[in-house]
This record gives sequence, C-alpha cells and structure tokens, in this order.
Amino acid sequence: MAAKEAAVLWLLAVLGLGSGGKVLVWPVDNSHWLNMETILQELVVRGHEVTVLLPSCFLILSPTQPSPLQFEVVETSITKKKMAELMQENFAFWFYEQRELPLWKSVPRLLHLIHKLENVTRIICDEILKNKMLMERLRASAFDVFFADPLFPSGELFAEILGIPFIYTLRFSIGNTLERLCGRLPAPPSYVPAILSFLTDRMTFWERLRNILTYALQDVIYHYILWGGWDQYYSDVLGRPTTLCETMGKAEIWLIRTYWDFEFPRPFLPNFEFVGGLHCRPAKPLPKEMEEFVQSSGEHGIVVFSLGSMVYNLSDERSNTIARALSQIPQKVLWRYKGKKPETLGSNTRIYDWIPQNDLLGHPLAKAFITHGGTNGIYEAIYHGIPMVGIPLFADQHDNIAHMRAKGAAVELDFGTMKVQDIVDALNVVINNSSYKENVLRLSKIHHDQPVKPLDRAVFWIEFVMRHKGAKHLRPAAHQLTWYQYHSLDVLAFLFTCTAIAFFILVKCCVFCCRRCGRIAKKKKE
Repeated sequence: MAAKEAAVLWLLAVLGLGSGGKVLVWPVDNSHWLNMETILQELVVRGHEVTVLLPSCFLILSPTQPSPLQFEVVETSITKKKMAELMQENFAFWFYEQRELPLWKSVPRLLHLIHKLENVTRIICDEILKNKMLMERLRASAFDVFFADPLFPSGELFAEILGIPFIYTLRFSIGNTLERLCGRLPAPPSYVPAILSFLTDRMTFWERLRNILTYALQDVIYHYILWGGWDQYYSDVLGRPTTLCETMGKAEIWLIRTYWDFEFPRPFLPNFEFVGGLHCRPAKPLPKEMEEFVQSSGEHGIVVFSLGSMVYNLSDERSNTIARALSQIPQKVLWRYKGKKPETLGSNTRIYDWIPQNDLLGHPLAKAFITHGGTNGIYEAIYHGIPMVGIPLFADQHDNIAHMRAKGAAVELDFGTMKVQDIVDALNVVINNSSYKENVLRLSKIHHDQPVKPLDRAVFWIEFVMRHKGAKHLRPAAHQLTWYQYHSLDVLAFLFTCTAIAFFILVKCCVFCCRRCGRIAKKKKE
C-alpha cells in the first residue's frame, strides 16, 4: 500500500474511532494475509477499531510500518529467521524434493515437515495462552467479533476463551475437512470433487471411486496425522472434554474466498458466504517506465508472468527453460522474479522484483497471464478477463488451475517436466485461440454481475455478527447430531432390523404353514 493511502486510512480510523465495533484478528502469514488485510482496511474505513494479534515471527507484515490497523505484538520464542527457514524448507520440498524422491521417501518427509509446522503453531499458541497479562488485556477490551483464518489451529481457541463470536475466512481446507466435518457443509462425493484430487464435477465411475477414497484418506490424515493431537490440548485448556473440530464448528460465518465463476455448483449452508475476488479493483495507471515498455509491444500486447510472492528463486535449468521460451514469442513479457537473471533472457522480457499485477492484467494490451494458480492471481485474471497458462506448484494451486481448465479459461503445464516448446505452445493457444478469451470473459461477466460486491458482502456479515452477537440462527442443527445420526445410520439400522424381523417372522410362518399342510396331506393319504 502506498504511504498516502495508508495515511488516509489511518485518518479515517482516527475519525471513526468509537463509532463502530471492535474487531480482534488472528492472521495467517503470506498470501492469506493479503485477503484478510483488504477486509480489515474496509472495516477501518467504516469506523471500526481493528486490532491484529500479531506473533513476532510473522513474516509478511511489520507493525512498525504506517497502518490504519492496531497491533498487539506477541513476542514468541520462534524467531523470524526460524520461521523463514521453515517456510523455505517446505517450499523446497514441494518444488523439487517431492518430484525427485520415491513415494516411500517423500511421504515420511512431508509428514515430518507438517509436524514441524504443527509444533511451531503449538508453541505460539502456548506462549499466548500463558501470557496472563495479554489475555486479561484482551478480555478487558470487550471485542465484538474475532476474525481468523483456520489454516492452522488456535484462533478459535482464543475466541472461545475470550467469549467472542468468531468468523472464518478461507479458500479451502485439506479435503474440505474443516468445512465438511466441522462446518457440516454437505459434500456428496458423486459430484463434489475433493480438494487436491484434481477432479471436476463431471466424474466417471472410476473417478467417483477415486474421489470417495480421496475423501476417506484425507479424513484419516486430518484426524490422526495433522491435527489429531489438538483434541486433548483443547480439552485441557478449556477444562472440559471437547475436540478441535467441535470448537471450529462454532464459527458464526465462513467467508469462502471463491464464487460461482470459479466453483462447480454444489450445496452450501446459509452461514457460508462467497467473497471471492474481494481484493480486485479497476486498473490504475502504470509507472512511466513500465508503461513505455508495455506500449512498445504494439499490436502483439503483453504477457504477465508471476509464480507468486513465495517463489524467490528457481534452479538455473528451470529459469533458463522459461526465459528461452518467453524469448520466442512476439509479445513483451513482464516477469516477477527475484532470482538470478537467466542467461537465456530475451530482449522482449523484463524481470522485476515486484509488479502491479492487478494493474497489468487490467491494461488493454494484456493478452495472457502465466500463473502458479494462487487464488488471488486467478481472481485478478477473471476480474479483467485474461486467459491463463497455469504452472501449479503446491497446495490448492493444482485444483485452482483444474477449475480454470475445466471452464475453458486456462492451459496447464507441469512445472517439473515442461519444455521450451510446451510453454510456447501453451501461450500461443490461449492468445490465438479465441475460445479461451471468450470463456474467461464469460466468467468475468458472471463475477461482475453480483447484487453485492464481494468486499461489501464480507464486511456486511462481519458487521451482522457484531450487531446480533453472533449468527446462531444460520447454523444447521447438524452440529447437535452425532456422526451416525447425521448420516441417519441409526434410522437405517432400525429399519433394517424391523425388515429383518418381519422377514424372519414371514419365513417362519411360511415354514410353519408348509409343515402343517404337509402333515395334513400325509394324514389324508394314510
């Protein structure tokens, strides 16, 4: 954010202080914060006081920078350096190791990394809970709502202890487990693809079988590998038997960062709201030097290229493959990349540490977007109607690109195996085949044709929870049912038992009648 914009928001925050509600925030680092920050800034503009509970190891945000938000910085034993090293270790695994290691080696390696992240989360949670002065200060502040990202546990626990109604913001959880198991969101496996399955809503028999098995595997991973140990932790902290999922299920509203321009049709609940693309906005003028480069492209236009804020470097082989491919297209290319300059970089390509991605995609000369498949970037492409070449790397990115591919708005490439000609062919297809542009423009029209803008919808539901001290009337009765009641297994068991008893009695009666008739016939013959 520019300093001028920050100053304006800060002034609005000061002027509006006391006229609105009080929001306490538990953030998640990196791209997850960017979506949340957009909502928080809008809350400040509307006169609300926003306090971010910020661990000192948070990477993407510095509380010393000018901001309209207030920060409650919590010193933790986890340093920024250690957190950065852990993140880089995870990225290195997804980018390189898991592609080279055999399955029997990559799975234990992945589990090891997950447990390291879990331990860091547990340490931070412990240190906040044991900070009595902090907890008393937060309790005395009488916040109206708690706003959290459920990617990692602990936010809902703080809200429960402080007695504050809480709201979630998320794109997805692994296998939809949080939404399905904790939020009780229906997900028929016959046409709702599991996250990370790379499937669409149109599945063959074998794909449906694979989908069911994927759901089952992900549930096992969630319960017994990822967060299974948190059930006892939550019970100990709260002083009563409970589970992580039960606590998460108390969320008043789930703000899902997608919309029907992205999602396949599926059932949703009244306390689940779509806010996809809330960060998108009309393009602003580019910096002079960048605008001159863009204009020099002439009728061929430009290609915007970014693998996200987390990718700082690529191997020489990968970067040179990409650069050589980009040098063979007639378009000018603006590539966000902080790594070593490739030796094969063409004169039509410029590398930047940072690019105004939304503004470039909204430029009249933008022809294509090469993306890793992050939700934020995809929504900016949808918003401005730009076809995509997807190079997914990890997490939800494969699924995101699978959605765009199924809707005819993107071509997908494999990061580990793509060759120079693959990249050139993919760009030529999405730029020169008019169907890709037509399809993404159709999605763009759907996105823009909403009764309420996504950002306004997100803010409305946060303010709704403030006004009504929650939204219990929107939560389904499924939260009060056991798993066998939810699936009506007790009713089915009862009906099966009744049917079996009736069938047993009928058979016995038939046997008795047959034997009696047989004896009567025998007596008559005698």
